[in-house]
Amino acid sequence: MLSIGELAKATGVKVPTIRYYEQMGLIDAPVRSEGNQRRYTPAQAERLGFIRHARDLGLSIEAIRELVQLSAHPDQPCADADRIAAEHLAAVRARIARLQRLEAELARIVAGCDEDHQVRDCYVLHALGDHSLCADEHGPVGPATLDPAALEPPAKAR
Repeated sequence: MLSIGELAKATGVKVPTIRYYEQMGLIDAPVRSEGNQRRYTPAQAERLGFIRHARDLGLSIEAIRELVQLSAHPDQPCADADRIAAEHLAAVRARIARLQRLEAELARIVAGCDEDHQVRDCYVLHALGDHSLCADEHGPVGPATLDPAALEPPAKAR
């Protein structure tokens, strides 16, 4: 049996987080010692490792709760677990695509910067202050009639 501190050290999960997972019902309440200390079983440590790995993969508490409930029925089909994983994968891919668009937009803004300009002429500041200068759908793009040439960063001085 492990104390909460030993469990935290063994799993890399902080003590307050372990208590939170208990309150959320993700891990069973531990037995208490005569001194009223929490004592965790190897099965609880394994469950906590499962939860930590799921959190490291970005799964929500609700998805983890469903997966924990599914794991209690090992003879059932795993279609629900597959669905949860597939939904999360789709969300991760969508987030990656959005981040790639943001990266491209930031690279475009930075490419328009000329270190020899004054702050009043700084393209980075102008682009951040005027969303219509953005070339991507990460937010408002400005009027539909916007001249596409306005989306180009200024030519760097030679």
